[in-house]
Amino acid sequence: MAGKTRKSEASTSSSSGDNNNNRGETVVSDCGRRRSSCGYCKSTSSTSVSHGLWAHSITVDDYQDLLDRGWRRSGSFLYKPEMEKTCCPSYTIRLRASDFVPSKEQQRVSKRIQRFVDGTLEVKKSVEATKDPSISASACSEASSSGTKESLSNKNKEKNVGDHITNYLSEQVDNVIRTCSESGQFPCSVQLPKASVKKVSQAKRKLLVEGAEDLMYSSNIAFQIAATIRQAQSIAKDASRSAEDNPLSPKIIAEKLAASLDQLANTNGLAIRACNGHINFYTATTQVSSNEDSHIALGAQESATERKDFSLRKSSVHPQGKRRRLEIRLKRSSFDPEEFALYRRYQINVHNDTLDLVSESSYRRFLVDTPLVPVQPTGDSRVPLCGFGSFHQQYVIDGRLVAVGVIDILPKCLSSKYLFWDPDFAFLSLGKYSALQEIGWVKENEVHCPSLQYYYLGYYIHSCSKMRYKAAYCPSELLCPLRYQWVPFDIAQPLLDRKPYVVLSDFVLLQNGESSQPLVPENVMEVQGDENHNEDSNDVLIDGDDEEEDGDDDEEDDDEFESDDDDSGPDSFGQTSVEIENGNVSDILIGLKGSRLRYKDLQRAIGPGERLESQLRRYKRVVGEKLAERMVYSLG
Repeated sequence: MAGKTRKSEASTSSSSGDNNNNRGETVVSDCGRRRSSCGYCKSTSSTSVSHGLWAHSITVDDYQDLLDRGWRRSGSFLYKPEMEKTCCPSYTIRLRASDFVPSKEQQRVSKRIQRFVDGTLEVKKSVEATKDPSISASACSEASSSGTKESLSNKNKEKNVGDHITNYLSEQVDNVIRTCSESGQFPCSVQLPKASVKKVSQAKRKLLVEGAEDLMYSSNIAFQIAATIRQAQSIAKDASRSAEDNPLSPKIIAEKLAASLDQLANTNGLAIRACNGHINFYTATTQVSSNEDSHIALGAQESATERKDFSLRKSSVHPQGKRRRLEIRLKRSSFDPEEFALYRRYQINVHNDTLDLVSESSYRRFLVDTPLVPVQPTGDSRVPLCGFGSFHQQYVIDGRLVAVGVIDILPKCLSSKYLFWDPDFAFLSLGKYSALQEIGWVKENEVHCPSLQYYYLGYYIHSCSKMRYKAAYCPSELLCPLRYQWVPFDIAQPLLDRKPYVVLSDFVLLQNGESSQPLVPENVMEVQGDENHNEDSNDVLIDGDDEEEDGDDDEEDDDEFESDDDDSGPDSFGQTSVEIENGNVSDILIGLKGSRLRYKDLQRAIGPGERLESQLRRYKRVVGEKLAERMVYSLG
């Protein structure tokens, strides 16, 4: 996209090592069963049931495995819905980024952003400053400063028509590059550089092309594209070729781009030709005057007061306003006062929170604090260029922070946690746009880290109408709550239309002819609690128009925790009560006063403990055997 740049910033401090065997350790405390009111169906009683863990630290590999067993995190608190007991069953939803097919509505969102950046989108109200009384003084000062910079920028453009022309030509080249990528002429998985068209000085014109006294502008973008593609292919371990044999050499790339720019030449009196990998722009006549830029830039007569919008002859460039610069910056999760000010404005204006509810401490606990042990880039294909861990992805327009996406980048996926945005920019549908960008990020980084293939959207709650938007990012999959197999949404949807809780993998097995009867008793597939789900959602915010992750913001000490002693009956954690009673907990890894030992060794030292063993059996059931033996179960 023209006018958009990405910046990545990785933390310089990390307790992780360079390989999977040295990425720290996971230490958790068991909070047991958790009952609370539900943010989805707005029940006032404690109908939401889940199991909770407090993570003192957690490796990215262990958290990835927990996600694939239906867990999520809110700050350092991990929780997993008890699907057969909770009022609103929550299914983990994901999609493979490379298979994503944008809908017409999603394409319209991207085009609207593009038009806004280009300056061609008609904006009914100003987004350069705000009169909202809830905005902080520093934010108002920032908006005022931004307006001053824009005013100076406009004056500079009026004084220098040549700069406007080079910017315009650069944009047109970028548009052609994007078209070539979308049509498959360039690899769509590679982030290509932005074009830069420069004015050729009088002294250099004859040096570049003999007899080209009318050469005005030139770009070497073909060389940059060829180098970027070659580097990406090398990283991906594709078959490398020499510059002479490469079908996408600078010379061929320049010829492709020049051919696509023919229409620009016809409408603006410019001749465009490829020459030895360069894209050159010539005037239609060899007569070059001292005011040559004005002859190209200005069409019909215009007075000095009319020269606020410049355009090439026969061209309508940015009729609604000036171009804007959109930057997407990826940074490690940390407290940022500017982000907090935006979060507070968002919660107060969009979700009608009161000021006392939007405290710095709750913001830190919810969206800044993370138990994930960061992993730095290793220089190979095991880790993406930004590393693994928790990140904030900032969306900045002309220096103004307009949205922040809170995400976790893990070995197999980008997991989207929350998004908050500037209410002044609600017309841009930044929730949908951020989801599209995050999906695109996964596609781009799969080239560097082949294991990173999926985009996790949090929980899908079919019984809550305002959560169904997540299925619009397709083709998506839902996680079976019993066998933890991924089931295509198209198969799951008609089943969920009948019942809120379904063992999805049963029906996949039936379709495959592996069983003639459902493999789980009918009563297990019934759901308890309120089924009247018609209020705002409380999960991961992807489409930020209405939804909010209220449930994740609940503090664990506000909920009710209960003993596991009375736990009985089959449930969605994957085993029946009989299997749990007979389960072997001897190899669970225990943390006690700084030491690490297996439960069987602890048992030899202190003797058997029925209550502790009951807790360990349930813990093993909710996290699985492998994680129970790998993560540290802290006893203090």
